[in-house]
Amino acid sequence: MSMDTHNDPALPADELQRLRLTADQLKKDLAAATQQNRALRHQLDTLGGELHRANDAKHPADQALQLAELIIENSPAILFRRLAATDPKDRKMVYVSPNIARFGYRAEDFLSGRIMYRTIVYAGDTEKLQQEIRYYVSRNIETYTQIYRVVTREGAIRWVEDRTSVVEDPTTGVRYHQGIVIDIHRRKEAEEKLQHSEEKYRRIVETAGEGFLLMDKDLKVIDLNAAYAKMIGETPEALMGQHPFKAGDDAYRQIRSAHDEAPSPAAYHEFEGEIISRDGRIVPVLFHANALRSDTGAIIGTMAFVTDMSEQKKALFLAAEVQRSLLPDAAPHVKGLDIAGRNVPCDEIGGDYFDFLWDAAAVNSPFSVVVGDITGHGVDSALLMSSARAFLRMRASQPGTLTDIVTAMNQHLTEDIYATGRFMTLFYLSIDGERKGIEWVRAGHDPALIYDPAQDCFEELKGPGLALGVDQGYPYRSQCTAGLQAGQVIVVGTDGIWEGRDRNGAMFGKQRFQEVIRRNAAASAESILNKVFQEQAHFSRGVKPEDDITLVVVKVV
Repeated sequence: MSMDTHNDPALPADELQRLRLTADQLKKDLAAATQQNRALRHQLDTLGGELHRANDAKHPADQALQLAELIIENSPAILFRRLAATDPKDRKMVYVSPNIARFGYRAEDFLSGRIMYRTIVYAGDTEKLQQEIRYYVSRNIETYTQIYRVVTREGAIRWVEDRTSVVEDPTTGVRYHQGIVIDIHRRKEAEEKLQHSEEKYRRIVETAGEGFLLMDKDLKVIDLNAAYAKMIGETPEALMGQHPFKAGDDAYRQIRSAHDEAPSPAAYHEFEGEIISRDGRIVPVLFHANALRSDTGAIIGTMAFVTDMSEQKKALFLAAEVQRSLLPDAAPHVKGLDIAGRNVPCDEIGGDYFDFLWDAAAVNSPFSVVVGDITGHGVDSALLMSSARAFLRMRASQPGTLTDIVTAMNQHLTEDIYATGRFMTLFYLSIDGERKGIEWVRAGHDPALIYDPAQDCFEELKGPGLALGVDQGYPYRSQCTAGLQAGQVIVVGTDGIWEGRDRNGAMFGKQRFQEVIRRNAAASAESILNKVFQEQAHFSRGVKPEDDITLVVVKVV
């Protein structure tokens, strides 16, 4: 049912007018309400969009915050903020990250004030920390780092690194200490072990009797000990940055050769050299040097231990004098023979031996030459050589054949040197009184040679024979030859001659040795001897021989 006021005759005109006005006002109100509703709906949509966007932005922020909390929880760095009060008792924590649990404490213990951070600092470090803080405050230093120890809830002691800054809240003006505390206990332990190790080796180097040198890649001194400075007669400060070697000298070449070799942790080089002291004195030294390399194999420096050999050289010099006195001081004058002999040890003393055995008072006495070679060289070989010489001379003065002498000598030496693993080679040659024939015994030694210029040929004096000192019961036998002629040259030597090498490692060789004999066969025995040594030295071109050199030349005249 509807109401039509326009055609209702029962309503008065004024009432009808009033109703019309009321209806118009309601229409206006409805239109305004509709417009306001539309505006509110638009505002609601706008707010809904903003809320949606805010929720979208809040989600990664929450994730980032959660990730940050996870990182801190598993980090050795503990975050903190505390009040920067003058009185330490008022320095309450306002924030400490939960990973304080790594020391056995809870963050709530510090935030509530039940535990003050200063109480967990190791008592032995408290005074030092307070002194440092007073220093920083007095100089207005507001960012600093301190290293000290803390005590965990279980009572363990841990090293920490504290990085603190002083900050001020711009709104309230309240000052705070904030920063991080990092657990560095493992690093500190490693540093202390390294420091103790370095101190130990430094004490060893500083108190060592031998000198120590550390040089950079250009061989300039960057570290040395007092022993080396004492050898030079200078202060350590005066030697820093200097070159201890002169370019071109033997020590310099040895060091450079170590640099040129393939990298090897155990590539130590041992060699002798000389250094000149401040007063001009030449000091013989023994170097133990090693090139220092980076992980890529590049040379970064050289380390060397230097031993003063002055006293040892004096002792060896005296020993060499004694040894030389045991060798023939001059060639004997034997009718029908021109004789020369020489021994040159590769060190101060050696293990080679030669001797002439002849009774000058006897008519037509046989003349004997003995050449021996003890394995190795140096003091021990020289001692064995001296013992062998003494026994040989004693036994040769008694009745007996060459075989008897060599057999007795073998029995004696075997008792002395069998357990050492050493042995002695020997060539014992005897020219008869008429100078017409030769008898010899070869005990493991290289055969002697006879050069006949008339036939231009060499003959080797061979024969079976074991080195002395190997088998005490070995039966030695002598060999004989006759028909010596004037002009023939007999040479007996040790392998140091033909096994000598040049800088390229090539050997002098027996063929080159024979050529020297052939070219100089017409000369005297002494001249032939000199030519062999000259040619051998020229061939090696300054390379230090690795073995003793001994040669005897006998020319039939």
